[in-house]
Amino acid sequence: MSREIRLSEKLLLIGLSFILVFMIVQDWVPISSLNDVQAIANERSFNELLIITVSGIVQILVLMTFVIIYMGKLYPIWVKLWLFIHQICIFVGVLIDWWIPYLFGYGAEKRAESYNQMFGDTHFFLPVMNGIVPNTLHTIFHLTLLICIFLTINVILNDSRKGNSNFVKYKNFH
Repeated sequence: MSREIRLSEKLLLIGLSFILVFMIVQDWVPISSLNDVQAIANERSFNELLIITVSGIVQILVLMTFVIIYMGKLYPIWVKLWLFIHQICIFVGVLIDWWIPYLFGYGAEKRAESYNQMFGDTHFFLPVMNGIVPNTLHTIFHLTLLICIFLTINVILNDSRKGNSNFVKYKNFH
């Protein structure tokens, strides 16, 4: 059985690969003005950073594994649900930790000092609001995650259509 790997699947895998690299390097490898590993190390313990990094890496590797296994094939419903729900859960965390405090101020006061310590000397292009601002590296990560969610929706919808058309062909064959 040959695989017909769709562009959306390739782009999803590229996006998840970028997120994986982000998870690996964001707190450990200096990237010019995009991050401040020393400030992060001053704010969080080594064990805390290790747990955050490993848990993020494992989550993305699980998603990538599912995409790689089923690229060009019909995705089982549980894989479709896992891919979609897992990314949505990560994105809800992004909204709660970054965008709701930034845009609406809810929770900003408890995050502002810590965020300014860890990310205050990093590059950002958005204006400071409610005492915080998502830095450029995190903003790129958040946008990539959102694009991956839309690509996952595309993969799921097109996979369903592909599955239905195969069913119709099979049904008409007999």
